[in-house]
Amino acid sequence: MLDASDLPLIQIAGVIDEAEARLLIDAGVRWLGFPLRLTVNKEDLSEDAAAALIRRLRAECRSVLITYLDRADAIAAFCAKLGVRTVQLHGAISVDQLRQLQQIAPELTVFKSLVVRAGNEPTLRQMVLETAPYVDAYITDTFNPATGQEGATGLTHDWSISRRLVELSPRPVILAGGLTPDNVAEAIRTVGPAGVDTHTGVEGPDGRKSAAKVRAFVEAARQAYSKRPPTR
Repeated sequence: MLDASDLPLIQIAGVIDEAEARLLIDAGVRWLGFPLRLTVNKEDLSEDAAAALIRRLRAECRSVLITYLDRADAIAAFCAKLGVRTVQLHGAISVDQLRQLQQIAPELTVFKSLVVRAGNEPTLRQMVLETAPYVDAYITDTFNPATGQEGATGLTHDWSISRRLVELSPRPVILAGGLTPDNVAEAIRTVGPAGVDTHTGVEGPDGRKSAAKVRAFVEAARQAYSKRPPTR
């Protein structure tokens, strides 16, 4: 469950190893995303390595499993294996499975992705109305038609759609999709999200997180939120 003390939320996903996790924590990031059991995107580390790292980081941050799993029992079991209490669901999971997940693992904080692609705003709005009782927050992200990726694309989407989803949703909405130190402040001003998430937007040419980019992203987001608190 999210409460007021968690917001505004700054999450960085795609943690490769402990050195990278420490870099993020030292920069003030408290929400670290671990993409595992994916469909298109490449995993950054093995499940066993992720579980060991999450155990070592438990007192310092909130580790988030990012996955395309779509069955409640499999999601709950994988969260237990990794030792995470927050899961970000990117798959096309049914309302019934979300309901079951809430029943069998009520301790989990559940983020549901809303992946923006051409012409699907009505579908996303309906998804919010149907799933809000069973999730704690949403995260808007970007679809890449060239690769089939849903997230970690480095691409922005139409922020006016995310803004309307923020206005519609009874749950907090986190904004992702192509966010960088250069555009995150404008994104916050435009969308009014409860948090922001980035992955590739703070990486260097080697694919690892850049300490300078991470610090710049966190500082830009914090300054923007000091002038415009999150909508929820």
